[in-house]
Amino acid sequence: MKMLRSMLFSALLITLTISCSSPENTNNNAALSAVTQKQFGYEKGQQVPQDMVCMVNDEFMGKKQLAVPLDGKIYYGCCENCKERIPKDETVRYAIDPHTGSKVDKAKAYIVLIGNEGQVAYFEHQDNYKLFLKQNRAL
Repeated sequence: MKMLRSMLFSALLITLTISCSSPENTNNNAALSAVTQKQFGYEKGQQVPQDMVCMVNDEFMGKKQLAVPLDGKIYYGCCENCKERIPKDETVRYAIDPHTGSKVDKAKAYIVLIGNEGQVAYFEHQDNYKLFLKQNRAL
């Protein structure tokens, strides 16, 4: 009985550890995000709070995420796997500003909801976002 319980616990732990990065979980999170962005009053094109964004998956999650303090800044992740990955993987802490092409620290970024399924973009500041909108409306 103890052996079976131990095996089930191990299987559950492994499943939880890998589930955050699996495509199925990403799709489920996206579907939930589409619902929650409406529930919380955010629409595509609006700034969203940093603490409601999983900075590993780059998705608005509609609720406060796990805070990860690092080097005097705070990053956010949706699960323990993301929380562990943020300090270890610099690539998840930075994004490219769509307007300038510059590298942007996600903890300092102006974050905007860009998709119907919770996708976000990171801008260096609000002015870059406004210029981006202005230039892309002309296309």
